[in-house]
Amino acid sequence: MILLRRLLGDVLRRQRQRQGRTLREVSSSARVSLGYLSEVERGQKEASSELLSSICDALDVRMSELMREVSDELALAELAESAKSDAVPAPMRPVLNPLSVTSVTSVPEERVTIKAPTEAVDVVAA
Repeated sequence: MILLRRLLGDVLRRQRQRQGRTLREVSSSARVSLGYLSEVERGQKEASSELLSSICDALDVRMSELMREVSDELALAELAESAKSDAVPAPMRPVLNPLSVTSVTSVPEERVTIKAPTEAVDVVAA
């Protein structure tokens, strides 16, 4: 199961580490206890929108940028989960439309580009 709070915590930790900042520095700037920020980063606590706003301000990161990165991580996690479902016996396997995605390409910054088909294809049952 994908837990949004864990993905969010991972992204927050990476943002902080990219800046070379400590938990103590960010917690002080965001006016959040060190222990609580640590639990948010480890995905043990759900962060409210107010708390996320304070942390984003402390990290000088737009919340929309943070959420976009979380969304990208979520998309990757969903792709990984769907790949695992291929191991499920056929009667229980979800039916995926192979025409809905033509390619999946990995690009820098751990993002995935999914391209839709450019033309319609008729499928006729035999």
